[in-house]
Amino acid sequence: MSHEGIRFVSENEASKATAQQQELPRGAIDPQRVRVNKTEGTGVEIDWKDGHASHWTFAWLRDACPCATCIEEREVSGLEPGQPKPQPPTALPMFKAPVRPKEVRPVGRYAISFDWNDGHTSGIYSWHYLRSMCQCETCRTEAARSAAKS
Repeated sequence: MSHEGIRFVSENEASKATAQQQELPRGAIDPQRVRVNKTEGTGVEIDWKDGHASHWTFAWLRDACPCATCIEEREVSGLEPGQPKPQPPTALPMFKAPVRPKEVRPVGRYAISFDWNDGHTSGIYSWHYLRSMCQCETCRTEAARSAAKS
């Protein structure tokens, strides 16, 4: 039996996560239109019901996987979601296929899941998670301001 996806958190972490989830209004986390550009390899685009639009590359999404294993790896390495792992220097650079999903599935009415071409399959990207990780200039500026206040 695999324990991948199970993560124990402190009461403080749980209340902090709950507070963050309550910050976004319903229209901000309800997608109006979701486009997964698998054939083009350009990533995912979501138009939200509140009029906002978000876009993520597949590489960013893979590096921001919300599964417990990936979160733990990022915490140990000191990486932020979407930040790639540093690659060790090699004498001869090896070809690495671009990150792409082999399969994309809706998860109920609240999330999307990817089977990545590197074999990873356990991340469930909730609409709330994706909206809170929006990469548009406006959202990144606002997130930086919020982080500076903390």
